Amino acid sequence: MTWLHDVIEAIFTAVAWPAAVYFVLANTSMLLLVLLAARHFARYLSRSEHRGEDAMAASPLSLGVSVIVPAYNEAAVILTSVRSVLDLRYPDHEVIVVNDGSSDDTMDKLKASFGLVPDLRDLPGRIPARGALRGVWRSPDPAVPLLVVDKENSGRSDSVNLGLDLASKELVVMVDADSILEPDALLSVSKPFADDPERVVATGGVVRIVNNSRVQGGRIVDIRMPKELITRIQVVEYLRAFLLGRTAWSDLNALILISGAFGMFRRDVLIDVGGLDPDSIGEDFELVMRIQRWIRSGHRDARVEFVAEPVSWTEAPSTLKVLARQRRRWHRGLWEVLWKYRSMLLNPRYGRVGMLALPYYWLFELFAPLIELVGIVLVVVGLLVGAVDPAMALLLTLVAYGYGTIVTLAAVVVEEASFHRYERWRDMAATLWAVVAESLGYRQLTAIWRMQGWWAGLTNTQQVWGEMTRTGFVGAADEPVVSGSERHADGRD
Repeated sequence: MTWLHDVIEAIFTAVAWPAAVYFVLANTSMLLLVLLAARHFARYLSRSEHRGEDAMAASPLSLGVSVIVPAYNEAAVILTSVRSVLDLRYPDHEVIVVNDGSSDDTMDKLKASFGLVPDLRDLPGRIPARGALRGVWRSPDPAVPLLVVDKENSGRSDSVNLGLDLASKELVVMVDADSILEPDALLSVSKPFADDPERVVATGGVVRIVNNSRVQGGRIVDIRMPKELITRIQVVEYLRAFLLGRTAWSDLNALILISGAFGMFRRDVLIDVGGLDPDSIGEDFELVMRIQRWIRSGHRDARVEFVAEPVSWTEAPSTLKVLARQRRRWHRGLWEVLWKYRSMLLNPRYGRVGMLALPYYWLFELFAPLIELVGIVLVVVGLLVGAVDPAMALLLTLVAYGYGTIVTLAAVVVEEASFHRYERWRDMAATLWAVVAESLGYRQLTAIWRMQGWWAGLTNTQQVWGEMTRTGFVGAADEPVVSGSERHADGRD
């Protein structure tokens, strides 16, 4: 095996230091984003008593909001979610549920619970729709601004577009059916529009994991860490990337991703850019990229913002099988959107989006699993055949995982100091253990899944979503219900 020893030694010698530099840069970049977010939170909380949300809640001049809830086989959670949205503290909002051809009793539950009656309105046709319309229903109670659209299955994006076509308010929010919004969520996420109505075209809110937290009457009444370790690690991931990372990119005016689980947009802008792309796997990412291109190509004085306080609580995968499908999908969507908008990369015409955000996503998001897995294979095989210096292997491990753990710990500390969501010490202990456990197999698994998703995108393999069991929200019903699917049946988001 002398040849293998020589080959591994030569490769490792060539890539060891560049790999070490890469991991240092990747973790330092994330640390800088965490510090930027910490600065933002300090400013935000210092003026929290003067944000004017109470005045907005009582003002008849507040911009109206249409909340679009696409649903496919969400019988376990649909009633809790809809009641949560209907009960939001906001002076003028309507709820549009789009049933995307569910095969369970999602539609029957909505009809029975809200006493829905047929609505004979015509579709305006502002956004082309693919799924055939079965019917439109509404609440007979004028005090319950609920519209339910029943259609054949055509995917989440097409369902949102149909809801957008029917929306009557100035602002539009997209919320997943397995999500619960906090009572003041619309007030908070719409605040940038009220402060700067001419420039702000889209805002994103925080997405957190609801697993094991208690829900009553469509509200989170007791926030708890999930029971499963893999779900606890996802809590840490969401804090680092979805809260702190996006807060920092927003401050840099280079935000290119708003979660599809909770985003608010100006309706006229969504119609202008053509709504969501039904053929895109990463439809939320693709939409914001299209809006950013629309802003800069048209030399518009507009911006996309992230708001750190409003929270949408969503059910996260609690099994490796479902988590694997999610991460493959996410990375495939990342690749396809980055490739679609590759002309914006390092293009000064697109400002910080082209010169800062996109290089970061290409280098430290897209290529990260490839570099990580190559490094692991080289180190393991090299140590086995004696071709790798143990000291250098230890250095690579420390800069890749040790430094990364420190950055994640910093993110958790910043979040806890700012918002203090988890009250119990056992939850904080579980969070700290999740920070450490993330590097002990979880990151390596997700790197493999992400590479599988990237390869599927490169080879244009058909996306198959599969089923996801939803247990419902803890405390939302006497008995948990198993239902739902990971995504809509046709395989599109």
